[in-house]
Amino acid sequence: MDLSQLIPTFGNLGLTILALIVALSIIVAIHEYGHYIVGRWSGIYAEVFSIGFGPVLFSREDRHGTKWQIAALPLGGYVRFLGDANAASAPDNETFENLSAEERRHTMMGAPVWARALTAAAGPAFNFAMSFIIFLAFMFIRGVPIEPPTVGNLSALPAGETELLPGDQILSIGGIETPDYAAFYGALPSIDPQEPVEYDVLRDGQERRLVGGYPFPPLVESVQPDSAALDANLKKGDVVVAIDGNRIHAFSELQDVVRSSNGTELNLDVWRDGETMTLSMTPRRVDLPDGNGGFSTNWMIGMTGGLLFEPKTELPSVTEGIGLAANQITFIVESSLSALYHMAVGSISSCNLRGVIGIAQTSSAAASQGIDTFIWFIAVLSVAIGMINLFPIPVLDGGHLVFHAYEAIVGRPPSEKVMNFLFPLGLVFILGIMLFGLSNDLFCP
Repeated sequence: MDLSQLIPTFGNLGLTILALIVALSIIVAIHEYGHYIVGRWSGIYAEVFSIGFGPVLFSREDRHGTKWQIAALPLGGYVRFLGDANAASAPDNETFENLSAEERRHTMMGAPVWARALTAAAGPAFNFAMSFIIFLAFMFIRGVPIEPPTVGNLSALPAGETELLPGDQILSIGGIETPDYAAFYGALPSIDPQEPVEYDVLRDGQERRLVGGYPFPPLVESVQPDSAALDANLKKGDVVVAIDGNRIHAFSELQDVVRSSNGTELNLDVWRDGETMTLSMTPRRVDLPDGNGGFSTNWMIGMTGGLLFEPKTELPSVTEGIGLAANQITFIVESSLSALYHMAVGSISSCNLRGVIGIAQTSSAAASQGIDTFIWFIAVLSVAIGMINLFPIPVLDGGHLVFHAYEAIVGRPPSEKVMNFLFPLGLVFILGIMLFGLSNDLFCP
């Protein structure tokens, strides 16, 4: 195996590792701070707050007596509370027995079950909260498209004049009314991309009929991390004018060629800043949600298309922004759980599960496309990590919540014998999944 294939286009291995460390450190710090602050509010004393494991590189003690530290291995972190035997919050019975009744109340083991449950749940909750805030901020920074569809700025294209101007409100295309973007996109299959398109627009209070290009040309709007398009150096603003020498006029034509490629290499003639170049790329097999709770397998190069114009946007209302941000988190959770289920039953490839190398590649690829893309990626990864930590597996927060629920119902915690059996079992399971993901990074296409 050529190890150079593991180094994405962000630059070199050092920068790849840096992107991973930055992303995980932010997510872990937020997660562990959730445990720390809710534990403190609940009367549980934190002895150590650590970003990373292993030898301590830097530390300081705050006025509450908590030691804040950065350790040498930055892929994780933990809060160790009073009475904990380790970073997984397993109880240290010997230490607990030597504490006074008042001191025991400040341990995880001696605190009321409600305090322990809130403290355990706070880590994932803070992950979701951080992602929600990021998604909400993006909604207000970028805005939402105005309806009916309204022209913001015109996209730069290699040929073809358009009579559209910024501010035009599009009433219909090709004779089909477009009161919203759903109708706008729904009209596209009825339009011949090789012919001039008639637009009815509202400009300066007057309706006009204009002629313009096809609304959805083969224009690159964004390039996905860890994709064939990114590896081939396709960029936002590029226009694909031909594939294997065959002229194309619409993004749908590009999609059709890629889907039917069956993974064979394609040569794309790409227009960029007035010049045409040829980029070669091999579509990759990707499993995507089909919208009905399942997955469909597609051949993709990893790009999204842009319109003939940039839609004019407006700030959403607070209620609308909150709904959109919440929907984004819901979509990530639902699609992730669906993917795990379909991998488990064998309906999609287990290669969809990636490990630390895959995360590192995606981190650096996202960073290579700008700080906004990198921040968005961190928010998506934070949702995934928050979700995984809620799984009912011992050593994870979800496992602790199951134990707390058991104690609340039965009136006593699980026996020490049971805990001593389940914690190592959970740890072995988690390590096994991590090794499986790593093997996918190394050997899956």
